Amino acid sequence: MEDKPRPEPLPAQLDPWGVGEAWAELGLQWLRHPDYARNMALRYAAGGAAFGQEAWRRLSGFPPQTVEHPHPDDIRFKDAAWEQNPFLNGLMQAYLFNTRWWMNAVYETPGMDPALLKRAAFWGRQWVDALAPGNDFWSNPQAVEKFLASGGESALRGLRQFGRDLLAGELPMTDRAAFHVGGNVATTTGQVIYRNRLVEVIQYRPTTDTVHSVPLLFVPPWINKYYVLDLNRRKSMVRWLVEQGFTVFLISWRNPGPEMRDLRFGDYLSEGLDPAVEVVREITGAPRVHAIGYCIGGTLLSCYMAWRNRGPGGARNNPIAHWTTFTTLVDFEDPGEIGAFISEPAIEALERMMEGPGYLPGEALAFSFRMLRPNTLIWHYYIRNYLHGEDPTPFDVLFWNTDNTRLPKAMHSEYLREFYLHNRLREPDGVELAGRRIDLGRIRQPLYCVGTVDDHIAPWKQVFRLPALVAGEVRGVLSTSGHIFGIVNPPVDPPKRSFWAGPATGLTDPEQWRAEQSLTPGSWWEDWRDWLAQRCGERVAPPPQGSDAHPPLMEAPGQYVLER
Repeated sequence: MEDKPRPEPLPAQLDPWGVGEAWAELGLQWLRHPDYARNMALRYAAGGAAFGQEAWRRLSGFPPQTVEHPHPDDIRFKDAAWEQNPFLNGLMQAYLFNTRWWMNAVYETPGMDPALLKRAAFWGRQWVDALAPGNDFWSNPQAVEKFLASGGESALRGLRQFGRDLLAGELPMTDRAAFHVGGNVATTTGQVIYRNRLVEVIQYRPTTDTVHSVPLLFVPPWINKYYVLDLNRRKSMVRWLVEQGFTVFLISWRNPGPEMRDLRFGDYLSEGLDPAVEVVREITGAPRVHAIGYCIGGTLLSCYMAWRNRGPGGARNNPIAHWTTFTTLVDFEDPGEIGAFISEPAIEALERMMEGPGYLPGEALAFSFRMLRPNTLIWHYYIRNYLHGEDPTPFDVLFWNTDNTRLPKAMHSEYLREFYLHNRLREPDGVELAGRRIDLGRIRQPLYCVGTVDDHIAPWKQVFRLPALVAGEVRGVLSTSGHIFGIVNPPVDPPKRSFWAGPATGLTDPEQWRAEQSLTPGSWWEDWRDWLAQRCGERVAPPPQGSDAHPPLMEAPGQYVLER
């Protein structure tokens, strides 16, 4: 068939996310492949006929039969009324049939550019999720039930809350007034022993008579605040490690303002991580340390490992003896649904947004992440807060998740363009940071690499590209759950989660690797502790809190974590 002319995309100022371009490409490919379009039309007609037969059965008095079943994990249709009420059941089935047909039609379209296909599917998912029948008051069985039981009071509360939140420009997920940083979250005892314009370094007080001689340094992400690693006594990874006999230090990043607009990714390395490492060595007297990077903190740590291995003396003078990464991307070929936001016009639009203030507002970044899981992170709270008229419930993880941080303009632009868009970090010498070219293949120190099965921010198969890019020994761990709960995963009895673990040096096929490992009930924290204990030296007396060169400045959680 003769190729149809490709329509011109909308100007980037009008369509920075390329939604129109993606949908235009979809329509073009349907025109180019009439057999496919005809087949999808026939599939739709066959489904419509099945619904017609079911409607006739009901009118004739026969027991209803379900044509479309919701997924077992679909929280939208958990209420029994969706099965028992004939009207709601028919509405649910019609919605499921139409949305499944539509999304299949998008995903299966032949000839689509992969990037445009992902973009069309992402924005299509936003649309179909918004149209779910439970998002409407009169077709939400729980909303109607609460309305009748309260004499209409639930609807009035919902309207009041909607008006309040509309003026505030937010959709609350939790009761933020129920938490206080340093009061009932971020409570592990420690002291700030170093501060510069970008970081505070916290040293946690030991709780054991002896500690392993090699200290640990956490490098958390700066797109959120550090205390996801120290939520409360039960969930705190920091507290648990201290109780296992490790000396723990942690970086608390500054929440940047306009004056930090020119900070680049390399500055986070040279002004943040590098001085923190040297402070830990000076206080403890340890020649080398173990470093742990989480999310973008792990990306920074990966760069640091290569950066130090390239410097004078190479790997012999690298102060990191071995390292751990949590949900860390260094190869951005397939970053998951977040890729829908990554294109040159989209980055330019963000740069225009950041030009005035000099940073990306934390609220913009947070809402982008919520769009990756709209049913659970947007519509679930819309329904509870406004249709049900319920107050947001206290939940420490959601409090942390909504404690937003800003991103400096220069760093954010560089990160999106060089890492996500052009994927240069995986290339030998593909990125220059703080005066040195970064080659991940220079990294020879042992690595403990953790991914999570349901991660919507750092897909686990992309996370497991790291072992093939470094030259050192690797142990891989894959935890059940997602980006947060797969990591904030303390040992409990009975076990709530499971994990796969095994050698992963040079790993190139993540699925095959998982198939070769045994699924172990429980938390991977204990496996990690044993791995660390083998490498972090003999037990010695705990080091002092700070030193003459770096005396304690204030109690944890410090000053920077409180900045809004």
